[in-house]
Amino acid sequence: MTYAYTPGLWVTEYARLRKRRVLPIPGSVLVSPDTKVYSETVIARTDLPGRVYPVNIAHALGITPEDIRRYLLKSQGEYIEKGSPLAENKPFIKWFKTQVLSPITGVVENISEVTGQVMLREPARPLELLAYIDGSVVEVIPQQGAIIETTGSFIQGIFGLGGETTGVIRLAVEKPEDILSSERITEQHRGAVVIGGSLVESQALRRAKEVGVNGIVVGGIDDQDLRGLLGYELGVAITGTENIGFTLIITEGFGQIPMAWKTFELLAAREGCKASISGATQIRAGVLRPEIIVPIESKTELETIMVLPNEARQRGLEIGDTIRIIREPYFGTLAKVIALPSEPQKIATESKARALVAELPDGTHAIIPRANIEIIYRTKNLRTKS
Repeated sequence: MTYAYTPGLWVTEYARLRKRRVLPIPGSVLVSPDTKVYSETVIARTDLPGRVYPVNIAHALGITPEDIRRYLLKSQGEYIEKGSPLAENKPFIKWFKTQVLSPITGVVENISEVTGQVMLREPARPLELLAYIDGSVVEVIPQQGAIIETTGSFIQGIFGLGGETTGVIRLAVEKPEDILSSERITEQHRGAVVIGGSLVESQALRRAKEVGVNGIVVGGIDDQDLRGLLGYELGVAITGTENIGFTLIITEGFGQIPMAWKTFELLAAREGCKASISGATQIRAGVLRPEIIVPIESKTELETIMVLPNEARQRGLEIGDTIRIIREPYFGTLAKVIALPSEPQKIATESKARALVAELPDGTHAIIPRANIEIIYRTKNLRTKS
């Protein structure tokens, strides 16, 4: 039997997670296998090349490109400060002297007698790669980074903004249906990952930035408030590099949608715990979802059998799976799969498609096209002998 691809999200109390952390260019790895690391631990370091600035000396001095070296005051490889003379002409009358000043502080990287240009490069910028999560190094990738393993709770969202950050989980609402308003965000939430309910208001977003909140996790957001937060219309692209003052993770979708009870319940159970979160999202090929990782330190809890996320994704959709419906008229609804017909089924549009039978929260049954759902992966809390 063949399986149609069904996207899935993780909402699990216990999972074994591995993160591949690598530098964008080769550098030095600072950790070794079995090293205990924390989210703020620097595991690798490199130097990013500075930006290159072309300076057209031939045009500025009115000379031919092949004569450029006669007028240069700096040689290739030499250091130069911003505003210092880079080249000058040699007129008979000194008042007619023309100087070309360096637009940057850096080094002379290249001199071209073909184009008459000099390439200046800014100093290299140091880049430190953080572990991002608390865990242990299970593999070192020479000159690149390491693979870090941790055990803990793992939740994926629908959409996010902002990069990687950490903070203690703090609930700002009592129920998943509650709206996260500005009055609910206080000074106690500084540096925290704030958990909201069904919607975050625009005033709350501004208040979070003022207070210094590290992250917000909430069920939904209004698309107009999203535009206001970004200052522009978000297109189809990869998110995660936005500078909005905090990381935002939407767990359900756009509009006022109560956070799934299981998600809210899990986050509430982890209140006071340190979480690592990322808003990076990519919807197209190479799907990337925003995530919340809460490492677990308790030895008793660590006795739980855990699976890697990619292990669960190797199987197809099964009866009993929890799903989220991602199309109207049940958009955002969590349901349970109760039947998987092998033959195409007639749907609301009168056409036939591969579908499933789902049990909705009110106990009614509905035929849903498989393309209109995503699986909510959960792990079973089974105990094993120590």
